[in-house]
Amino acid sequence: MLIDRVVAPYFETNCWILAAGESEECIIVDPGMAKPNLVDQIVSKVREHNLKPVAVLVTHGHLDHTFSVLPLTKSIPMRTFITGNDRFLLSNPLGALDSGGVSEQFLNAFGSENFYEPSEIVEVQDFSTFELAGLELTSIFAPGHTKGSVIFTVDDQHLISGDVLFAGSIGRTDLPTGSALDMRKTLRERILTLPDGLNVLPGHGGQTTIGIERVRNPYLQSDFLDQGGR
Repeated sequence: MLIDRVVAPYFETNCWILAAGESEECIIVDPGMAKPNLVDQIVSKVREHNLKPVAVLVTHGHLDHTFSVLPLTKSIPMRTFITGNDRFLLSNPLGALDSGGVSEQFLNAFGSENFYEPSEIVEVQDFSTFELAGLELTSIFAPGHTKGSVIFTVDDQHLISGDVLFAGSIGRTDLPTGSALDMRKTLRERILTLPDGLNVLPGHGGQTTIGIERVRNPYLQSDFLDQGGR
């Protein structure tokens, strides 16, 4: 399996590119923020591996994960997969941003009127298994970072975790539609129930595994999960 990424210059968001192998179809995960957008960097990486993009997966609707969805799907027509709860953020990114915050400043600088849905949207369902680019994916709802956050297993070997789980940390829950209570439930019921061998592809930072995070991540320990917190 081929796994590569483009790291967006703003917020260092991982845009993962996954395929069964070189010269195959591929999926693009969370095309993030660059000026004017991340399309050229993604296209360059796709050409490097002679891939054919067929779908965009969006783990959640925050601007640093969705900024380049529209221009990318205009450049390369393909479906965009997102949860129903976060779909509105594709055209209204301010719906999950702090008023006056850093992301809103970027949004205003880049032009907030430029956001609307791509032409073909697929709303993923909880625990739905489907095939894209020769890969078997299962979507698992994982609210907490946003109401509509979703994680994806890929061929029962990898986990696209978005901003739910990082190496040594988790995503923040204090922005609009986020919930610390929902996050703790997600971690207990949707993350800790996964097999240790899953390789984790997070929204920011380097790869890890469920097994490593189960032992080392302070937010997966009972003192955090049982007593509240972040």
